[in-house]
Amino acid sequence: MRRAVFLDRDGTLNHNVWNPRTGAYESPLAPEHLEILPGTIPALQELRDAGYLLVLVSNQPNFAKGKATMQTLEDIHRRLEDILQAQKIFFTAFYYCLHHPDFTGECVCRKPSPYFLFQARDKFSINFAESWMVGDRITDVECGYAAGVNTVLLTNASEMKVNANHLAADLCSAARIILDPHTLKASAGLRHSM
Repeated sequence: MRRAVFLDRDGTLNHNVWNPRTGAYESPLAPEHLEILPGTIPALQELRDAGYLLVLVSNQPNFAKGKATMQTLEDIHRRLEDILQAQKIFFTAFYYCLHHPDFTGECVCRKPSPYFLFQARDKFSINFAESWMVGDRITDVECGYAAGVNTVLLTNASEMKVNANHLAADLCSAARIILDPHTLKASAGLRHSM
């Protein structure tokens, strides 16, 4: 069986973008707004070189909310893939939940649901005990725990009480945690104590 790092997209791989209409940082609404966060490429290269499958799992409700067309979402995704492939980084799979409960009703795939992680596990023979979920939101951590994978929450808020296995400032720090041979054993203990 193989091991994987499941990755959120916005706020994990790329910057969130300020939306003056909502007064909040959100997913990019145009391809040219997608900018990779510093350190993302080297971190992904290290994880790739260590033999991890890279799998993206992202909630993308902007179509459901009427903020973006499906074509725009596809163009944003294509820009991400182009940036990654130019650095010889190839994800095993991309999973996007396009729903939002306030606009499309409940769905099975929106994080914190582990639906996409289970799909990837079954399709690619992934060993969850040696795999990770990395994201910048509590829903990413909850998704990881629901699936039984190790978790890293990207945050600078040390006061946050979150049951993530680890906290990291950015993806580079998360990669160092994942690649440390002592980390997995410690994470397993935390995972079983939840």
